[in-house]
Amino acid sequence: MHEFEPRSPSESSPPSPPSPPAPLEAALRRAVRGEVAFDATARALTTMDASNYRRVPLGVVTPRDADDVAAALEVCREHGVPVVPRGGGTSIAGQATGTGVVLDFTRSMNRLVSLDAEARTAVVQPGLVLDRLQEAAAPHGLRFGPDPSTHGRCTLGGMIGNNSCGSHSVAWGTTADNVESLEVLTARGTRLVLGRGGRGAPDGLRDLVGGELKLLRTGFARDLPRRISGYALDALLPERGVDVARSFCGSEGTLGVLTEATVRLVESPPARALAVLGYADESAAAQAAPGLLPHRPLTVEGMATDLVPSAEGLPRGGAWLFVETGGANGVEARARAERIVRAADALDALVVTDPAAQRVLWRVREDASGTATRMPDGTEAWPGWEDCAVPPARLGAYLRDFRRLTAEHGLRGVPYGHFGDGCVHVRIDFDLLTAPGIARFRRFSQELADLVVAHGGSLSGEHGDGMARAELLERMYGAEAVRLFERVKDLWDPDGLLNPGVLVRPAPLDAHLRFAALPREPVDVEFGYPADNGDFRAAVRRCVGVAKCRTTTVAGGEVMCPSFRATGEEAHSTRGRARLLHEMLAGEVITDGWRSEEVRDALDLCLSCKGCRTDCPVGVDMATYKAEFLHHHYAGRRRPAAHYAMGWLPVWLRALARTRVPGIVNALASVRPLAAVAKRLAGVAPQRPLPRLARETFTRWWERRPRTGVHPRGSHAAGPAGVDPRESRTVGPAGVEPLESRTVVLWPDTFTEYLSPSVGRSAVRVLEAAGLTVTPPPVLRPGGPRIADGRTGGARGALSVLASAVRRRGRVCCGLTYVSTGQLDRARAVLRRTLDLVEPVLDAGLPVVVLEPSCAAALRGDLPELLGDDPRAARLADAVVTFAEALERHAPDWTPPRLDRPVAGQTHCHQHAVLGDAAERRLREAAGLTGDLSGGCCGLAGDFGFTRGHHEVSVACAEEQLLPAVHAAGEEAELLADGWSCRTQLDHLAGRRARHLAEVLAEALDEDRPGKD
Repeated sequence: MHEFEPRSPSESSPPSPPSPPAPLEAALRRAVRGEVAFDATARALTTMDASNYRRVPLGVVTPRDADDVAAALEVCREHGVPVVPRGGGTSIAGQATGTGVVLDFTRSMNRLVSLDAEARTAVVQPGLVLDRLQEAAAPHGLRFGPDPSTHGRCTLGGMIGNNSCGSHSVAWGTTADNVESLEVLTARGTRLVLGRGGRGAPDGLRDLVGGELKLLRTGFARDLPRRISGYALDALLPERGVDVARSFCGSEGTLGVLTEATVRLVESPPARALAVLGYADESAAAQAAPGLLPHRPLTVEGMATDLVPSAEGLPRGGAWLFVETGGANGVEARARAERIVRAADALDALVVTDPAAQRVLWRVREDASGTATRMPDGTEAWPGWEDCAVPPARLGAYLRDFRRLTAEHGLRGVPYGHFGDGCVHVRIDFDLLTAPGIARFRRFSQELADLVVAHGGSLSGEHGDGMARAELLERMYGAEAVRLFERVKDLWDPDGLLNPGVLVRPAPLDAHLRFAALPREPVDVEFGYPADNGDFRAAVRRCVGVAKCRTTTVAGGEVMCPSFRATGEEAHSTRGRARLLHEMLAGEVITDGWRSEEVRDALDLCLSCKGCRTDCPVGVDMATYKAEFLHHHYAGRRRPAAHYAMGWLPVWLRALARTRVPGIVNALASVRPLAAVAKRLAGVAPQRPLPRLARETFTRWWERRPRTGVHPRGSHAAGPAGVDPRESRTVGPAGVEPLESRTVVLWPDTFTEYLSPSVGRSAVRVLEAAGLTVTPPPVLRPGGPRIADGRTGGARGALSVLASAVRRRGRVCCGLTYVSTGQLDRARAVLRRTLDLVEPVLDAGLPVVVLEPSCAAALRGDLPELLGDDPRAARLADAVVTFAEALERHAPDWTPPRLDRPVAGQTHCHQHAVLGDAAERRLREAAGLTGDLSGGCCGLAGDFGFTRGHHEVSVACAEEQLLPAVHAAGEEAELLADGWSCRTQLDHLAGRRARHLAEVLAEALDEDRPGKD
């Protein structure tokens, strides 16, 4: 096992808190009714937010209420330990990290206390996720104005702490503009209610402000809508209403701890339209943005082509403005959007009124904070200068100067953001791993700060200063204002207890970088990680903490992250697991490397659905990381029983099938005492019925299948056009006769072979009806003349059989069950044997039709990553097609039978994440099967739902989307589920039989067969 070599702690790291953890933990447990966690998992999960920074806390407290917060503050003050309030952990400047005690508000103090629709206000606790407030306000035609792209997981407390804004700030302002009053606790336990007219100001604040009126009137820009940096002390001016609540917004947890907030709501337009305007580049788009503001749009968002996966369907141009308008109805909203199009000096434009199409476009914009972490060539890019802002009229000029400065430093970044407010988001390809790279990061930050100030801007325009920019505040405000910030901090928090090192008396901007603790050398791993240059450290670094995996609802068929939605625990989110893997590599909090039980337990509830591979903006593939970890964790040790029972499922099913008594096996499995013993020995959940073996395997059906005659293309008869599919021959050396160009190889995956062969039979029926010649893969290793399935015709075929008689017969296998249980040595051996068997297929260039989505995904994804040194692996991965893809690509003129009925069911999670389902959608549409299948994960997920201890989570995943969709479907609806797991879950939990699309089409063909009656 590879030993990690973490870096030495940075010399600039602060000393450990004076109080040892044990007495502090004991005191907190006595004083606080909420959860107190000082274990490695809790600490590891909170070392980072969404920034470049990492600070290791002593422990985490989950307060139940304000009394708990006060008690925790008192204990920490007595022990001299800092306190860091934390919401969703999506802060980008490092302010949600700390070395003392973290107060996690997301698990208990997360309620909507009340909503007054008439007064248009809501009372919220700090841990309430923004989307929950929006959902409660929507029936009243209201909403909270600010809406960061992380609205599905950011909390109101975090938004107030950072003075967050979002895309609609041109219409509804920042969080500070929408706060009525705040209830806070000072570090010394004083309870204050902050509001206008000096309400709630701590002793001495008004006098301090009164002595600095000139500075507050001249040192704070008024024409900058996104001035978020520093303390908003100008809100305390008499002419601005001495608004203490507003001045508290953006203080980043350094002045007091928020326990409750009263916020203002705004009227939400009943209808919206989206004008998409195309420009040559982002500077041109930025130049045009201020001219659209007089038309009172709801948004003016800018994005360049670098961040758009595909410009198909967008107007011509290299950059776009997304300008949203509202109205009392669709006609009014569209008319306003069209007025903006006429007023805009754009290369091209379109107006989108369909809500679904608008959501697709907005999803691209919201995912940009993650997408931007990878340059087009795969290079890593990081925050640090994520959200500076300049006056909107200066944005175009600023972006040109920004591009020039990055080029001078040899850096690259992709600007995007809130162009209507002059706020730019950008992630830059800083080298934060080496000393020269970090030195350049510092020099660039200083020069860019000067550039922003020269354009009259703010170092932060949305996410706060944290540790990323606070060191540079003097360049923006001057020394006198920064000293005033320090005096204000000391007045609120005289003991320096709250979030030290942030905003005031900050840590250096190049200290506490989160990569410093990672091993210096690459870690020995099994998968190839081609997108990360084979470096597991880089793969783990992919997670930047934007936490899309923490959303509690999904839309548009998305999957990620079903285990988090089932448990609500950070450790069961993709981000949480990535954090634990990061800390495992760092070796400071989690010290036992691959043997870590903390990482094992967090990964245990990962369904390996691969949803994160597609839905995560940065493409984290936790299923692969899980398989990698399990391989190392159990190396040389006994594995759980389920790994042997279900990991080796192909072996056991094949052995049982050879007995030729599946009926007896099924009968024994139905005897409860026997089944209970078998499930206990196999590590199977007691709630699950054991799978039933098919009475006849697909291969046996194929071997006894009668030879067929000539059947013209499109005929409903079983045989292909004049060719016996069992006697098809492949291309090989020495002039072996080639197969027909319309031949496809049907892959007998384990599930189709032993558990649901009707899917295979149906696929053969449909593929042949479409005019394709179907053949199974070879079963003999090559070495002599090539053969297709061990049965070739003629003398040459007979000689081939005789010459191969002593060779061992084998079966192809995708290795899925071995991969999912982390038995990667075994998976590699099985896949090499498979490549040996299918080499003639690869030489012939034949498509390989795989009916089970999880097996197809394993061949397309896991195979080339495990056997990257074997060129045949990539060839097989490229040859794999799904059932619908085979028909679309190789029988494009075939028309499926019309069924004209609605459908319900689920798109397999691996289909969504790895394969794509566009061909399946088109095939269903051609067959008249209407409606969309649900997203999410069925929860069975191969071995996951069968494994002891997983049943509750498995059911919760099914209850999220699949079961409601099926229950809502009428009796006339066709239940579709191409995955064996999805069909089995429906059978177990809903008592409904779903079918593979091939089965549905085959049945329709048989019903249409002439002379059927």
